[in-house]
Amino acid sequence: MTSKVYFIDFRTTQQVNMFQKLENLLNTAGLSNHIDKRDITAIKLHFGEYGNLAYIRPVYIRKIVDLVRMYGGEPFITDANTLYAGSRSDSVNHITTAIRNGFSYSVIDAPIIIADGIRGRSETEVTIDAKNCKKVFIAKEIMEADAVISVSHFKGHELSGFGGAIKNMGMGCASRRGKMDQHSTLSPKIVKKRCIGCEQCLEHCSQQAIQIVDNKATIDQKKCIGCGECILICAQEAITIRWNQEIPVFMEKMVEYTKGIIQVKGQKCFFINFINNVSPACDCYGYNDAPIIQDVGILASHDPVAIDQASVDLVNAQEGLHSSCLKSNHQKGGDKFKAMYPSINWEIQLDYAVKLGIGQRNYELLKI
Repeated sequence: MTSKVYFIDFRTTQQVNMFQKLENLLNTAGLSNHIDKRDITAIKLHFGEYGNLAYIRPVYIRKIVDLVRMYGGEPFITDANTLYAGSRSDSVNHITTAIRNGFSYSVIDAPIIIADGIRGRSETEVTIDAKNCKKVFIAKEIMEADAVISVSHFKGHELSGFGGAIKNMGMGCASRRGKMDQHSTLSPKIVKKRCIGCEQCLEHCSQQAIQIVDNKATIDQKKCIGCGECILICAQEAITIRWNQEIPVFMEKMVEYTKGIIQVKGQKCFFINFINNVSPACDCYGYNDAPIIQDVGILASHDPVAIDQASVDLVNAQEGLHSSCLKSNHQKGGDKFKAMYPSINWEIQLDYAVKLGIGQRNYELLKI
C-alpha cells in the first residue's frame, strides 16, 4: 500500500507565483475534502521562538487561511504553550511573540488561539491504550476544533533527528502535562545552586507537591503530576526537566500522542510540510543556524507518515551545504540527519507510526 504525497518546488515564473502554486498544490492534494462548511479549522503551526528566523513565513499561512475560508471553513491559527520557560511559555507571551514574528491579524486574516490556555493547563484526555501511554493529554482547543491542518517547518531536531508532521502534531499539540509525559518519566528537578527559596513555585503548584527545606525547594515525586507549571513560574530557572527519557521511548510517545489526535479527528486531519530554511535544530531556540541544504519545496498529504518520509528523502537527495554545520554526508543521498545526530535513529518514529496504523512509509510523490 502506498500513500500519495503532492509536491511543488520553489521555481516560479512571471505567469505563476508561489501563492498560485501553493493553491494548486492544496487543491490537487484534496485539502477541501477534509473541511466541511462551517468547520472551525485549527491551522497548527510553530510561531517561532523570538530571535529564531527559520519558521514559515506568515504570508504562506495567509494563503492557507484564505483557502480554508474559500472551502467554507472558519480558520484560526494555533499552537500550544512550551514546556520550557521562553517567549512562548504562556499564552500572553506566546501571542505577543507570534505577532512580533509577523503573525498579526492584518497579515494572517485569522485569529490566534493558543490551544492549551493561559498557562498550558487546558487539556483533553484521550484514551489510546498504547505501549507507553494509556492516555494522552492534548491541548483542548485542538480537540474542540472540527478539523486540524498541520503546517510544519521541516528541520533537524536534537531528540527526534528531524521535526515534521508527526512532531508538529504529537509534541506540538500536547498540553504542558502531555509534553512533560513525553520528555520525562519523573517530576521536574531542582537545581539547588540556583534556588533562592522565594516560594513562588509553592503558590502555583496545584498538587502541593513542592516544599521549602533549608531555604531550597524540593519536589515530592509521588504528588507531582508533571504539569510543568513550576518550570514556567521560576524566575531563577532553578526548576528544569529531567532529560532522562530514552530517545526511542521519547519518539514512541510522540507518535502515540499523534495517534490520540488522529484517533479522534480521523479524516479531518491534513498535513503540509515546508522544506525551506532547513535548520539543524528546532525552531524553539531563540536563534537558528544556517540551513543545511538549499530550499526544496512544499509537500501536502493526508498521511503524516508518508509526508515525513518523503520530506526526509527529499532533504537527503540534496547536496549538503558546506557552509552549514554538516561535517559529513554532504553528498546527494547522504543522511543529513544522522550526520548531525549520529546517536539518533530517526526511523523509529516512522516505523512505530506505521505499527500504530497512523500511515505508511511507502509513498508516491506527485509533482504538481
